[in-house]
Amino acid sequence: MGTALVTGASSGIGEAFASRLAARGEDLVVVARRADRLAALAGRLGPRCSVEVLEADLTDPAGLARVAARLADPERPVDLLVNNAGHGTLGRFWEMPAAGEAASIALNVSALVELTHAALGPMVGRGRGGVINVSSLGAYQPLPLNATYGATKAFVSSFTNSIAEELRGTGVRAMVVAPGFTRTEFQAESFSPGDVPAFVWQSADAVAATALRAYDRGRVVCITGALNVVTAAASSVLPAGVTRRISGAVTRRIY
Repeated sequence: MGTALVTGASSGIGEAFASRLAARGEDLVVVARRADRLAALAGRLGPRCSVEVLEADLTDPAGLARVAARLADPERPVDLLVNNAGHGTLGRFWEMPAAGEAASIALNVSALVELTHAALGPMVGRGRGGVINVSSLGAYQPLPLNATYGATKAFVSSFTNSIAEELRGTGVRAMVVAPGFTRTEFQAESFSPGDVPAFVWQSADAVAATALRAYDRGRVVCITGALNVVTAAASSVLPAGVTRRISGAVTRRIY
């Protein structure tokens, strides 16, 4: 097997990816801001694989540079990059602190682009490897009250589809995964019990498992969950004004 680097690995979908990859026999480089969480994760997964802990804040240039350098290290090749780290804000855009919106863009877009760039050069040179970028079902329609987050995830989807085509014939792949409502710390803090019907939710482990199966099959786009597939398809054919109004009605109800 090879080595996978997972960002945002201290909880949620990132932790689930790390656990699933360890079960497959992959060695890991786990990246997050919370060193204590990473150490605990390494302790749990260590008996199954080698786990390298890399504490880094990807919105900090120095932290981002450390992770990019690790991806580009020719002596310790990374075979799979999982860009999972992300951040979202909730509220009317003009009422939110501008710095928080900029930080979301820095993490969800700028850091993802830089790490993908750092990984792909060496991977293409070796003729093997891949990148999984975690987007969101929110990439498929406007997200009032979550405007910056939705826009960053739309970027992730477009960006990954584009580079996947550029990579054709190189032996390297890129896939974007778009989960819907997933039980993670971020979403637990964003919603009150009963705001969203139980059947809508997925577990982080289910998302990671579905994504890795899709990656193994050579997919470029993975929307997790049958309901989410239908929702994304409907959003792609309905007029923009309709999807905007529907999304606005839903978000005003649950946020």
